[in-house]
Amino acid sequence: MTGILIQTLQFVASLSMLVLIHEFGHFITARMFGVRVDRFYLFFNPWFSLIKFKRGDTEYGIGWVPLGGYVSLYDSREPLMTEEEKLQSKLEEVKKSLKACKAAKDSEEYTALSNEVENLKTAIEEVKERMRNLPAEKNELRGKRAWQRLIVMLAGVIMNVLFAIGIYTAMLYTWGEQYYHNEDMVNGYIFNEEAEALGFVDGDRIVSIDGESIGNVAEINERLLIVDHDLNVEVLRNGEAHSFTLAMADLVDMRERGAYKGFIGEFVPFVINGVERESTAEAGLMVGDRVVAINGTEVSDFVGSTHLLQEAKGSEVSIVVERGEGEIVELTIPVDENGTIGIKVATVAPRRYEYGFWESIPAGFAETGKQISSYWNQLVMMVNPDTKLYKEMGGFISIGSIFPEVWNWYNFWSITALLSVILAVMNLLPIPVLDGGHVLFTLWEMITGRKPSEKFMTIAQNIGFYILLALLIYANGSDILRLFS
Repeated sequence: MTGILIQTLQFVASLSMLVLIHEFGHFITARMFGVRVDRFYLFFNPWFSLIKFKRGDTEYGIGWVPLGGYVSLYDSREPLMTEEEKLQSKLEEVKKSLKACKAAKDSEEYTALSNEVENLKTAIEEVKERMRNLPAEKNELRGKRAWQRLIVMLAGVIMNVLFAIGIYTAMLYTWGEQYYHNEDMVNGYIFNEEAEALGFVDGDRIVSIDGESIGNVAEINERLLIVDHDLNVEVLRNGEAHSFTLAMADLVDMRERGAYKGFIGEFVPFVINGVERESTAEAGLMVGDRVVAINGTEVSDFVGSTHLLQEAKGSEVSIVVERGEGEIVELTIPVDENGTIGIKVATVAPRRYEYGFWESIPAGFAETGKQISSYWNQLVMMVNPDTKLYKEMGGFISIGSIFPEVWNWYNFWSITALLSVILAVMNLLPIPVLDGGHVLFTLWEMITGRKPSEKFMTIAQNIGFYILLALLIYANGSDILRLFS
Protein backbone atom coordinates (compact mmCIF):
# COMPACT_ATOMS: atom_id res chain seq x y z
CA MET A 1 0.00 0.00 0.00
CA THR A 2 2.88 2.38 0.83
CA GLY A 3 4.45 1.65 -2.58
CA ILE A 4 1.23 2.56 -4.40
CA LEU A 5 0.96 5.76 -2.36
CA ILE A 6 4.52 6.77 -3.29
CA GLN A 7 3.83 6.01 -6.96
CA THR A 8 0.67 8.14 -6.80
CA LEU A 9 2.47 11.04 -5.12
CA GLN A 10 5.22 10.97 -7.75
CA PHE A 11 2.66 10.84 -10.56
CA VAL A 12 0.65 13.78 -9.20
CA ALA A 13 3.80 15.82 -8.48
CA SER A 14 5.19 15.17 -11.97
CA LEU A 15 1.87 15.84 -13.72
CA SER A 16 1.37 19.06 -11.74
CA MET A 17 4.75 20.42 -12.80
CA LEU A 18 4.24 19.47 -16.44
CA VAL A 19 0.79 21.08 -16.57
CA LEU A 20 1.98 24.26 -14.85
CA ILE A 21 4.97 24.54 -17.22
CA HIS A 22 2.79 23.92 -20.29
CA GLU A 23 0.03 26.33 -19.33
CA PHE A 24 2.52 28.94 -18.15
CA GLY A 25 3.86 29.01 -21.71
CA HIS A 26 0.42 29.97 -23.02
CA PHE A 27 -0.10 32.38 -20.13
CA ILE A 28 3.14 34.34 -20.38
CA THR A 29 3.10 34.70 -24.18
CA ALA A 30 -0.56 35.76 -24.12
CA ARG A 31 0.30 38.44 -21.57
CA MET A 32 3.32 39.50 -23.66
CA PHE A 33 1.01 40.30 -26.57
CA GLY A 34 -1.56 42.07 -24.44
CA VAL A 35 -4.13 39.28 -24.31
CA ARG A 36 -6.28 39.23 -21.18
CA VAL A 37 -6.10 35.96 -19.24
CA ASP A 38 -9.31 35.25 -17.30
CA ARG A 39 -8.27 32.03 -15.53
CA PHE A 40 -5.07 30.09 -14.87
CA TYR A 41 -5.82 26.74 -13.20
CA LEU A 42 -3.90 23.69 -12.11
CA PHE A 43 -6.33 20.75 -12.42
CA PHE A 44 -9.94 21.11 -13.53
CA ASN A 45 -12.59 22.73 -11.39
CA PRO A 46 -16.13 21.73 -12.38
CA TRP A 47 -18.63 23.22 -9.90
CA PHE A 48 -16.03 24.38 -7.40
CA SER A 49 -12.32 25.06 -6.78
CA LEU A 50 -10.10 23.95 -3.92
CA ILE A 51 -8.22 27.25 -3.96
CA LYS A 52 -8.79 30.42 -5.95
CA PHE A 53 -7.78 34.07 -5.81
CA LYS A 54 -7.70 36.99 -8.21
CA ARG A 55 -4.80 39.21 -9.22
CA GLY A 56 -5.63 41.89 -11.75
CA ASP A 57 -7.89 40.44 -14.46
CA THR A 58 -6.79 36.84 -13.82
CA GLU A 59 -8.27 34.28 -11.45
CA TYR A 60 -5.68 31.76 -10.28
CA GLY A 61 -6.75 28.48 -8.73
CA ILE A 62 -6.42 24.77 -8.09
CA GLY A 63 -9.24 22.47 -9.15
CA TRP A 64 -10.24 19.19 -7.57
CA VAL A 65 -9.92 16.91 -10.65
CA PRO A 66 -6.15 16.18 -10.90
CA LEU A 67 -6.07 15.37 -14.61
CA GLY A 68 -4.55 18.48 -16.14
CA GLY A 69 -5.09 22.22 -16.08
CA TYR A 70 -5.97 25.12 -18.32
CA VAL A 71 -5.55 28.78 -19.21
CA SER A 72 -8.73 30.62 -20.20
CA LEU A 73 -8.12 33.60 -22.48
CA TYR A 74 -10.61 36.44 -22.70
CA ASP A 75 -13.14 36.16 -25.53
CA SER A 76 -15.71 38.91 -25.96
CA ARG A 77 -18.08 36.37 -27.55
CA GLU A 78 -18.49 34.38 -24.33
CA PRO A 79 -21.82 36.03 -23.33
CA LEU A 80 -23.19 35.16 -26.76
CA MET A 81 -21.84 31.59 -26.45
CA THR A 82 -23.63 31.26 -23.09
CA GLU A 83 -26.80 32.62 -24.66
CA GLU A 84 -26.52 30.10 -27.51
CA GLU A 85 -26.04 27.22 -25.05
CA LYS A 86 -29.19 28.25 -23.15
CA LEU A 87 -31.18 28.48 -26.37
CA GLN A 88 -29.89 25.08 -27.51
CA SER A 89 -30.84 23.56 -24.15
CA LYS A 90 -34.31 25.12 -24.38
CA LEU A 91 -34.66 23.85 -27.95
CA GLU A 92 -33.94 20.27 -26.89
CA GLU A 93 -36.56 20.49 -24.13
CA VAL A 94 -39.20 21.83 -26.54
CA LYS A 95 -38.35 19.13 -29.09
CA LYS A 96 -38.96 16.45 -26.43
CA SER A 97 -42.31 18.04 -25.56
CA LEU A 98 -43.17 18.25 -29.25
CA LYS A 99 -42.40 14.55 -29.72
CA ALA A 100 -44.63 13.62 -26.76
CA CYS A 101 -47.42 15.91 -28.01
CA LYS A 102 -47.24 14.41 -31.48
CA ALA A 103 -47.67 10.94 -30.01
CA ALA A 104 -50.77 12.19 -28.13
CA LYS A 105 -52.09 13.81 -31.35
CA ASP A 106 -52.83 17.10 -29.56
CA SER A 107 -52.93 19.35 -32.64
CA GLU A 108 -53.40 22.69 -30.89
CA GLU A 109 -50.44 22.28 -28.52
CA TYR A 110 -48.44 20.63 -31.29
CA THR A 111 -48.79 23.73 -33.46
CA ALA A 112 -47.70 26.01 -30.61
CA LEU A 113 -44.65 23.90 -29.85
CA SER A 114 -43.74 23.67 -33.53
CA ASN A 115 -43.79 27.45 -33.74
CA GLU A 116 -41.63 27.69 -30.62
CA VAL A 117 -39.09 25.30 -32.18
CA GLU A 118 -38.84 27.47 -35.28
CA ASN A 119 -38.53 30.62 -33.17
CA LEU A 120 -35.73 29.07 -31.12
CA LYS A 121 -33.90 27.96 -34.27
CA THR A 122 -34.16 31.48 -35.64
CA ALA A 123 -32.91 32.93 -32.36
CA ILE A 124 -29.93 30.56 -32.35
CA GLU A 125 -28.99 31.55 -35.91
CA GLU A 126 -29.26 35.21 -34.96
CA VAL A 127 -26.90 34.68 -32.01
CA LYS A 128 -24.44 32.83 -34.26
CA GLU A 129 -24.60 35.66 -36.76
CA ARG A 130 -23.92 38.20 -34.02
CA MET A 131 -20.90 36.13 -32.90
CA ARG A 132 -19.56 35.97 -36.44
CA ASN A 133 -19.86 39.72 -36.86
CA LEU A 134 -18.68 40.76 -33.40
CA PRO A 135 -15.40 42.63 -33.92
CA ALA A 136 -12.40 41.44 -31.91
CA GLU A 137 -11.22 43.60 -29.05
CA LYS A 138 -7.59 44.58 -28.56
CA ASN A 139 -7.14 42.38 -25.47
CA GLU A 140 -8.38 39.07 -26.93
CA LEU A 141 -6.38 36.50 -28.87
CA ARG A 142 -8.48 36.51 -32.03
CA GLY A 143 -7.70 40.21 -32.42
CA LYS A 144 -3.96 39.57 -32.63
CA ARG A 145 -1.87 38.97 -35.73
CA ALA A 146 -1.53 35.41 -36.97
CA TRP A 147 2.16 35.13 -36.01
CA GLN A 148 1.38 36.28 -32.48
CA ARG A 149 -1.40 33.72 -32.14
CA LEU A 150 0.95 31.07 -33.49
CA ILE A 151 3.51 31.83 -30.78
CA VAL A 152 0.87 31.67 -28.04
CA MET A 153 -0.33 28.30 -29.34
CA LEU A 154 3.17 26.85 -29.65
CA ALA A 155 4.34 28.21 -26.29
CA GLY A 156 3.04 25.28 -24.22
CA VAL A 157 4.86 22.72 -26.36
CA ILE A 158 8.03 24.82 -26.40
CA MET A 159 7.96 25.13 -22.60
CA ASN A 160 7.65 21.35 -22.22
CA VAL A 161 10.64 20.82 -24.52
CA LEU A 162 12.68 23.45 -22.65
CA PHE A 163 11.67 21.85 -19.35
CA ALA A 164 12.91 18.45 -20.58
CA ILE A 165 16.18 20.05 -21.73
CA GLY A 166 16.57 21.68 -18.32
CA ILE A 167 15.97 18.41 -16.48
CA TYR A 168 18.35 16.37 -18.64
CA THR A 169 21.00 19.09 -18.38
CA ALA A 170 20.70 19.19 -14.58
CA MET A 171 20.75 15.39 -14.33
CA LEU A 172 23.88 15.07 -16.47
CA TYR A 173 25.61 17.81 -14.49
CA THR A 174 24.61 16.29 -11.14
CA TRP A 175 24.88 12.54 -11.75
CA GLY A 176 26.80 12.32 -14.98
CA GLU A 177 26.12 9.52 -17.44
CA GLN A 178 26.62 5.84 -16.73
CA TYR A 179 25.93 3.03 -19.17
CA TYR A 180 27.25 -0.27 -20.49
CA HIS A 181 28.84 -0.06 -23.92
CA ASN A 182 28.49 -2.84 -26.44
CA GLU A 183 32.19 -2.70 -27.30
CA ASP A 184 33.07 -3.66 -23.72
CA MET A 185 31.03 -6.87 -23.83
CA VAL A 186 34.00 -8.87 -25.06
CA ASN A 187 32.51 -12.14 -23.78
CA GLY A 188 29.19 -11.51 -25.49
CA TYR A 189 25.74 -11.93 -23.97
CA ILE A 190 23.61 -14.54 -22.30
CA PHE A 191 20.06 -14.96 -23.67
CA ASN A 192 16.76 -16.32 -22.37
CA GLU A 193 14.90 -19.17 -24.09
CA GLU A 194 12.83 -16.78 -26.22
CA ALA A 195 15.98 -15.16 -27.60
CA GLU A 196 17.54 -18.56 -28.28
CA ALA A 197 14.41 -19.55 -30.22
CA LEU A 198 14.98 -16.50 -32.43
CA GLY A 199 18.51 -17.67 -33.25
CA PHE A 200 20.75 -16.18 -30.58
CA VAL A 201 23.34 -18.34 -28.81
CA ASP A 202 24.92 -17.67 -25.41
CA GLY A 203 28.22 -15.90 -25.99
CA ASP A 204 27.04 -14.07 -29.12
CA ARG A 205 28.24 -10.50 -29.27
CA ILE A 206 25.75 -8.34 -31.17
CA VAL A 207 27.57 -6.19 -33.72
CA SER A 208 24.70 -4.48 -35.55
CA ILE A 209 20.94 -4.48 -35.99
CA ASP A 210 19.71 -3.60 -39.49
CA GLY A 211 23.18 -2.37 -40.39
CA GLU A 212 23.39 0.07 -37.46
CA SER A 213 26.04 -0.53 -34.84
CA ILE A 214 25.19 -0.70 -31.15
CA GLY A 215 26.56 1.76 -28.60
CA ASN A 216 24.62 1.74 -25.35
CA VAL A 217 23.56 -1.82 -24.50
CA ALA A 218 20.10 -0.48 -23.55
CA GLU A 219 19.53 0.27 -27.25
CA ILE A 220 19.30 -3.44 -28.05
CA ASN A 221 15.95 -4.05 -26.37
CA GLU A 222 14.46 -0.86 -27.84
CA ARG A 223 15.52 -1.74 -31.37
CA LEU A 224 14.12 -5.24 -31.06
CA LEU A 225 10.86 -4.22 -29.39
CA ILE A 226 9.79 -1.21 -31.49
CA VAL A 227 9.79 -2.65 -35.01
CA ASP A 228 7.78 -2.32 -38.21
CA HIS A 229 9.78 -4.66 -40.45
CA ASP A 230 12.01 -7.74 -40.35
CA LEU A 231 15.45 -7.11 -38.84
CA ASN A 232 18.85 -8.34 -39.96
CA VAL A 233 21.15 -9.02 -37.00
CA GLU A 234 24.90 -9.51 -37.21
CA VAL A 235 26.75 -11.18 -34.33
CA LEU A 236 30.23 -12.40 -33.54
CA ARG A 237 29.99 -16.08 -32.64
CA ASN A 238 33.20 -17.82 -31.55
CA GLY A 239 35.14 -15.03 -33.22
CA GLU A 240 33.38 -15.39 -36.58
CA ALA A 241 30.75 -13.08 -38.13
CA HIS A 242 27.30 -14.60 -38.33
CA SER A 243 24.05 -12.96 -39.49
CA PHE A 244 20.40 -13.98 -39.44
CA THR A 245 16.97 -12.40 -39.88
CA LEU A 246 14.43 -11.81 -37.14
CA ALA A 247 10.84 -11.81 -38.40
CA MET A 248 8.80 -8.82 -37.29
CA ALA A 249 5.87 -11.09 -36.43
CA ASP A 250 8.07 -13.07 -34.01
CA LEU A 251 9.39 -9.90 -32.37
CA VAL A 252 5.87 -8.46 -32.00
CA ASP A 253 4.66 -11.74 -30.51
CA MET A 254 7.58 -11.73 -28.08
CA ARG A 255 6.78 -8.17 -26.99
CA GLU A 256 3.09 -8.93 -26.52
CA ARG A 257 3.85 -11.91 -24.30
CA GLY A 258 6.37 -9.95 -22.25
CA ALA A 259 9.03 -12.50 -23.20
CA TYR A 260 11.58 -9.73 -23.71
CA LYS A 261 12.10 -9.60 -19.93
CA GLY A 262 15.50 -11.10 -19.27
CA PHE A 263 15.99 -11.25 -23.05
CA ILE A 264 19.66 -10.37 -22.78
CA GLY A 265 22.32 -10.11 -20.11
CA GLU A 266 26.06 -9.90 -19.80
CA PHE A 267 27.84 -13.20 -20.40
CA VAL A 268 30.12 -13.51 -17.35
CA PRO A 269 32.60 -16.41 -17.58
CA PHE A 270 32.64 -18.37 -14.33
CA VAL A 271 36.30 -17.54 -13.69
CA ILE A 272 37.28 -16.87 -10.08
CA ASN A 273 38.57 -13.32 -9.72
CA GLY A 274 38.74 -13.28 -5.93
CA VAL A 275 38.08 -15.56 -2.93
CA GLU A 276 36.56 -13.64 -0.02
CA ARG A 277 35.50 -16.44 2.32
CA GLU A 278 38.00 -18.39 4.38
CA SER A 279 36.05 -21.66 4.20
CA THR A 280 36.04 -21.45 0.39
CA ALA A 281 39.78 -20.83 0.29
CA GLU A 282 40.38 -23.72 2.66
CA ALA A 283 38.31 -25.94 0.35
CA GLY A 284 40.91 -25.28 -2.35
CA LEU A 285 39.25 -22.78 -4.71
CA MET A 286 41.84 -20.41 -6.20
CA VAL A 287 41.93 -17.18 -8.21
CA GLY A 288 42.05 -18.02 -11.91
CA ASP A 289 40.04 -21.27 -11.58
CA ARG A 290 37.38 -21.68 -14.28
CA VAL A 291 34.27 -23.47 -12.96
CA VAL A 292 33.09 -26.02 -15.53
CA ALA A 293 30.55 -28.05 -13.52
CA ILE A 294 28.42 -27.79 -10.36
CA ASN A 295 26.93 -30.95 -8.87
CA GLY A 296 27.42 -32.76 -12.17
CA THR A 297 25.83 -30.03 -14.31
CA GLU A 298 28.09 -28.40 -16.88
CA VAL A 299 28.30 -24.61 -16.59
CA SER A 300 30.01 -21.87 -18.55
CA ASP A 301 28.66 -18.54 -17.33
CA PHE A 302 28.29 -17.26 -13.77
CA VAL A 303 24.79 -15.74 -14.03
CA GLY A 304 23.28 -18.88 -15.51
CA SER A 305 24.84 -20.98 -12.75
CA THR A 306 23.63 -19.16 -9.66
CA HIS A 307 20.41 -21.20 -9.49
CA LEU A 308 22.54 -24.32 -8.86
CA LEU A 309 24.10 -22.61 -5.84
CA GLN A 310 20.68 -21.46 -4.65
CA GLU A 311 19.44 -25.04 -4.74
CA ALA A 312 22.31 -26.04 -2.45
CA LYS A 313 22.16 -23.18 0.04
CA GLY A 314 22.95 -24.19 3.58
CA SER A 315 24.85 -27.31 2.43
CA GLU A 316 27.74 -28.14 0.10
CA VAL A 317 28.28 -28.40 -3.64
CA SER A 318 30.67 -30.41 -5.74
CA ILE A 319 32.49 -28.04 -8.08
CA VAL A 320 34.76 -29.05 -10.96
CA VAL A 321 37.27 -26.41 -12.04
CA GLU A 322 39.82 -26.11 -14.80
CA ARG A 323 43.12 -24.79 -13.49
CA GLY A 324 46.30 -23.65 -15.22
CA GLU A 325 47.17 -25.58 -18.38
CA GLY A 326 44.05 -27.73 -18.40
CA GLU A 327 44.32 -29.40 -14.99
CA ILE A 328 40.88 -30.60 -13.80
CA VAL A 329 40.24 -30.36 -10.06
CA GLU A 330 37.11 -31.41 -8.15
CA LEU A 331 36.33 -29.53 -4.93
CA THR A 332 33.62 -29.57 -2.26
CA ILE A 333 32.60 -26.02 -1.34
CA PRO A 334 30.25 -24.95 1.51
CA VAL A 335 27.26 -22.79 0.44
CA ASP A 336 25.82 -20.28 2.91
CA GLU A 337 22.14 -19.60 3.62
CA ASN A 338 22.03 -16.98 0.86
CA GLY A 339 23.22 -19.42 -1.81
CA THR A 340 26.68 -17.87 -2.21
CA ILE A 341 30.19 -19.26 -1.86
CA GLY A 342 32.06 -16.01 -1.20
CA ILE A 343 33.81 -15.42 -4.51
CA LYS A 344 34.21 -12.63 -7.05
CA VAL A 345 33.98 -12.92 -10.82
CA ALA A 346 35.13 -10.37 -13.39
CA THR A 347 32.24 -8.35 -14.80
CA VAL A 348 32.23 -5.49 -17.27
CA ALA A 349 32.38 -2.10 -15.58
CA PRO A 350 29.97 0.58 -16.81
CA ARG A 351 31.35 3.56 -18.63
CA ARG A 352 30.93 6.79 -16.71
CA TYR A 353 31.21 10.33 -17.96
CA GLU A 354 31.17 13.42 -15.75
CA TYR A 355 29.84 16.62 -17.30
CA GLY A 356 30.97 20.11 -16.45
CA PHE A 357 28.38 22.88 -16.34
CA TRP A 358 28.92 24.07 -19.91
CA GLU A 359 29.26 20.52 -21.26
CA SER A 360 25.96 19.47 -19.72
CA ILE A 361 23.92 22.03 -21.70
CA PRO A 362 24.51 20.69 -25.25
CA ALA A 363 24.30 17.16 -23.82
CA GLY A 364 20.86 18.04 -22.38
CA PHE A 365 19.74 19.29 -25.80
CA ALA A 366 21.05 16.11 -27.45
CA GLU A 367 19.28 13.81 -24.97
CA THR A 368 15.99 15.68 -25.43
CA GLY A 369 16.30 15.42 -29.20
CA LYS A 370 16.99 11.69 -28.93
CA GLN A 371 13.89 11.16 -26.77
CA ILE A 372 11.69 13.23 -29.12
CA SER A 373 12.90 11.21 -32.10
CA SER A 374 12.36 7.91 -30.29
CA TYR A 375 8.83 8.77 -29.18
CA TRP A 376 7.87 10.13 -32.60
CA ASN A 377 9.05 6.88 -34.23
CA GLN A 378 6.87 4.94 -31.80
CA LEU A 379 3.82 7.06 -32.69
CA VAL A 380 4.45 6.55 -36.40
CA MET A 381 4.73 2.78 -35.89
CA MET A 382 1.58 2.81 -33.76
CA VAL A 383 -0.61 3.62 -36.77
CA ASN A 384 0.72 0.50 -38.52
CA PRO A 385 -1.60 -2.32 -37.35
CA ASP A 386 1.06 -4.97 -38.08
CA THR A 387 3.24 -3.66 -35.26
CA LYS A 388 0.36 -4.03 -32.76
CA LEU A 389 1.86 -1.13 -30.84
CA TYR A 390 -1.64 0.33 -30.47
CA LYS A 391 -2.21 -2.41 -27.88
CA GLU A 392 0.53 -0.86 -25.77
CA MET A 393 -1.37 2.40 -25.37
CA GLY A 394 -2.05 3.21 -21.74
CA GLY A 395 -3.77 5.87 -19.69
CA PHE A 396 -3.24 7.30 -16.26
CA ILE A 397 -2.72 3.91 -14.61
CA SER A 398 0.06 2.99 -17.04
CA ILE A 399 1.73 6.38 -16.63
CA GLY A 400 1.54 6.17 -12.84
CA SER A 401 2.91 2.63 -12.80
CA ILE A 402 6.20 3.60 -14.48
CA PHE A 403 7.20 5.45 -11.30
CA PRO A 404 9.04 3.21 -8.82
CA GLU A 405 7.43 2.23 -5.50
CA VAL A 406 10.27 3.90 -3.60
CA TRP A 407 11.18 7.55 -3.96
CA ASN A 408 14.30 8.01 -6.03
CA TRP A 409 15.16 11.48 -7.30
CA TYR A 410 17.10 10.25 -10.32
CA ASN A 411 14.21 8.08 -11.50
CA PHE A 412 11.65 10.78 -10.70
CA TRP A 413 13.39 13.43 -12.79
CA SER A 414 14.20 10.99 -15.58
CA ILE A 415 10.54 9.95 -15.91
CA THR A 416 9.32 13.54 -15.59
CA ALA A 417 11.62 14.64 -18.43
CA LEU A 418 10.36 11.79 -20.61
CA LEU A 419 6.71 12.66 -19.84
CA SER A 420 7.45 16.30 -20.70
CA VAL A 421 8.72 15.15 -24.11
CA ILE A 422 5.64 12.95 -24.59
CA LEU A 423 3.30 15.81 -23.63
CA ALA A 424 5.05 18.12 -26.10
CA VAL A 425 4.87 15.64 -28.99
CA MET A 426 1.26 14.65 -28.26
CA ASN A 427 0.12 18.28 -28.06
CA LEU A 428 1.74 19.02 -31.39
CA LEU A 429 -0.30 16.38 -33.22
CA PRO A 430 -2.57 18.06 -35.83
CA ILE A 431 -5.78 17.19 -34.01
CA PRO A 432 -8.31 20.01 -33.49
CA VAL A 433 -8.69 20.98 -29.78
CA LEU A 434 -4.97 20.18 -29.29
CA ASP A 435 -2.32 22.87 -29.76
CA GLY A 436 -1.21 21.17 -32.98
CA GLY A 437 -4.68 21.58 -34.50
CA HIS A 438 -4.74 25.32 -33.72
CA VAL A 439 -1.22 25.66 -35.12
CA LEU A 440 -2.27 23.94 -38.35
CA PHE A 441 -5.23 26.27 -38.90
CA THR A 442 -3.14 29.34 -38.07
CA LEU A 443 -0.41 28.27 -40.52
CA TRP A 444 -3.11 27.83 -43.16
CA GLU A 445 -4.27 31.39 -42.47
CA MET A 446 -0.70 32.73 -42.69
CA ILE A 447 -0.06 30.93 -46.02
CA THR A 448 -3.39 31.66 -47.74
CA GLY A 449 -4.27 34.94 -46.05
CA ARG A 450 -7.74 33.58 -45.23
CA LYS A 451 -9.13 32.35 -41.92
CA PRO A 452 -11.06 29.07 -41.90
CA SER A 453 -14.79 29.75 -41.58
CA GLU A 454 -16.49 29.61 -38.17
CA LYS A 455 -18.64 26.72 -39.37
CA PHE A 456 -15.59 24.75 -40.45
CA MET A 457 -13.82 25.49 -37.18
CA THR A 458 -16.84 24.34 -35.15
CA ILE A 459 -17.07 21.06 -37.08
CA ALA A 460 -13.30 20.51 -36.82
CA GLN A 461 -13.32 21.20 -33.07
CA ASN A 462 -16.16 18.72 -32.56
CA ILE A 463 -14.35 16.06 -34.58
CA GLY A 464 -11.14 16.69 -32.64
CA PHE A 465 -12.99 16.46 -29.34
CA TYR A 466 -14.48 13.07 -30.21
CA ILE A 467 -11.12 11.76 -31.48
CA LEU A 468 -9.45 12.82 -28.23
CA LEU A 469 -12.29 11.38 -26.15
CA ALA A 470 -12.06 8.07 -28.03
CA LEU A 471 -8.28 7.91 -27.44
CA LEU A 472 -8.72 8.63 -23.72
CA ILE A 473 -11.42 5.97 -23.37
CA TYR A 474 -9.34 3.43 -25.30
CA ALA A 475 -6.12 4.13 -23.38
CA ASN A 476 -7.68 4.12 -19.92
CA GLY A 477 -10.01 1.25 -20.80
CA SER A 478 -6.97 -0.79 -21.86
CA ASP A 479 -5.42 -0.05 -18.45
CA ILE A 480 -8.50 -1.37 -16.67
CA LEU A 481 -8.65 -4.51 -18.82
CA ARG A 482 -4.96 -5.17 -18.15
CA LEU A 483 -5.60 -4.89 -14.42
CA PHE A 484 -8.31 -7.55 -14.55
CA SER A 485 -6.37 -9.81 -16.91
